Amino acid sequence: MTRPIARVLALLEILQGGGTRTVAELAGRLDVDERTVRRYVEHLLDLDIPVRSVRGRYGGYRLAPGYRMPPLMLTDEEALAVLLGLVAGRRAGLVTTSVAAAESAVAKVRRVLPEALGRRLDALLEVADFTTPARPSLTAEAEVLLAVAEAARDQRPVKLAYTAAHGRSSERVVEPYGVVAHSGRWYLTGFDSSAGQVRTFRVDRIERAEPQDGTFSAPTDFDPAHQVLTGLAEAPHRHDIAVRIRATAEEIRAVFPPSIAILEADDRWVRARIRAERLDWIPPRLAALDRPFVIERPDALRDQTRAFADRLTGYAGSSSSATSSNAPSSLS
Repeated sequence: MTRPIARVLALLEILQGGGTRTVAELAGRLDVDERTVRRYVEHLLDLDIPVRSVRGRYGGYRLAPGYRMPPLMLTDEEALAVLLGLVAGRRAGLVTTSVAAAESAVAKVRRVLPEALGRRLDALLEVADFTTPARPSLTAEAEVLLAVAEAARDQRPVKLAYTAAHGRSSERVVEPYGVVAHSGRWYLTGFDSSAGQVRTFRVDRIERAEPQDGTFSAPTDFDPAHQVLTGLAEAPHRHDIAVRIRATAEEIRAVFPPSIAILEADDRWVRARIRAERLDWIPPRLAALDRPFVIERPDALRDQTRAFADRLTGYAGSSSSATSSNAPSSLS
């Protein structure tokens, strides 16, 4: 749902196009009633923007002659930060608005820049490429994200209408501790009163967020990002995996980051606990680690690891024959 402030700014954008706009026209373009249009005009007047009322059959509203919004004054680095932030956020899937809204924001920033700086930034945006493909936007509406972020900042409970991964819908009151962006999605973490424990929620699965009365105090040592990564690693999956590895935690983290594995010290070994839907991706990572390991469970992972080792042995043994078969033959 569009916030009122967004419609007020949209009204200003329409009026800056010039001419007199009737109340009926403005109401239709903003998708509100005529009384609301008049209230938006009052908001603009409160901001000292000179909106003039034109009476008569063809009356309506217009801006005072010669009025223009002051130019957006940005240094080269500031302008680059704004535009690249918009582009990168959209490609990462973290932009919670429509593609059209992001494109419109880029166009508006571009329009108020000095011509020379605008041309230089246009050149960068036209030739810049990314090594990773663009992620589709899987996040919630901006209104939900802003609502839970505001509740977390003000330490106020929020009532969520939430749909879990298995499709079950529920309502719960949460004390939000923080909002975290991870791997193209937004997450909310906090104390769930219905579960009696700290939980993590995907923001794009929140259908509605309503602030509640009262306040709370978040734990002083709480780390929202760590909580989200731990929650993802502990989420239920088809396979419950445990591997003891003779390596340091830093070495293991190079191939099994916190969102994948939970590490436990075990004498000279470190136990990695992993939950996964598939097993086939784990043997290559163990091989890349190149440290002694013992698979505690499941048995199927042992079989897959042996099969992977056999394939590697076969590849290594076939190199000499492949080389000889591809070598050019001598002609007499």
